[in-house]
Amino acid sequence: MTDSCGAPEQTATSADEDTRGQVVVAGRVTGAEGPLGGAYVRLLDSAGEFTGEVQASQDGDFRFYAAQGAWTVRALHRKGNGEASVRADGPGVHKVDITVG
Repeated sequence: MTDSCGAPEQTATSADEDTRGQVVVAGRVTGAEGPLGGAYVRLLDSAGEFTGEVQASQDGDFRFYAAQGAWTVRALHRKGNGEASVRADGPGVHKVDITVG
């Protein structure tokens, strides 16, 4: 199933998942009451430039395929916004959770 923007359904990504040599930035959006589904999650490069957006799954999960480097992940939700940073120095899953408040 895809959302209205054509992005694939977002699911939790295990740190043990075989990423086939790709860099994956993945995590979960949460709020005071737990996971926040439907949040718009944006990936920003080290200069703060927008590079992509997905809608978090019903459980708040999101995933981006990215290049190596420093990233900021920003979540926008009707209950608030939040952001977190992650450094992806090589292939594999790089976890970053975002708390919205």
